[in-house]
Amino acid sequence: MSTNLNRILSSLCYFSMFFAPFLFPVVIYLAVQDQEVMRHAKRSFLSHLFPVIAIPLSIIIVAETEFSTTSIVVCAILFGLSSLVIMAWNIVQGIKTLKA
Repeated sequence: MSTNLNRILSSLCYFSMFFAPFLFPVVIYLAVQDQEVMRHAKRSFLSHLFPVIAIPLSIIIVAETEFSTTSIVVCAILFGLSSLVIMAWNIVQGIKTLKA
């Protein structure tokens, strides 16, 4: 496979959080034999998992604390900010991979 195509596929794995967060990196990981592309697919898949885990976890925490204002604010700040940081990280990694 050409180097340009590998870079594009690796970059799309990170950007796939906007169109197919789990499906695209898994398909790329299974379909492509290049180790570098597989590494990027794995990293992007793992980074896409956090928001999916954080949202139900925050709902459980808020429900268990009987919807207290403090738990709502703490969960929103903790999980919301960390999800935004991970989204920014995916964008940066996608751009860096595309430019490399």
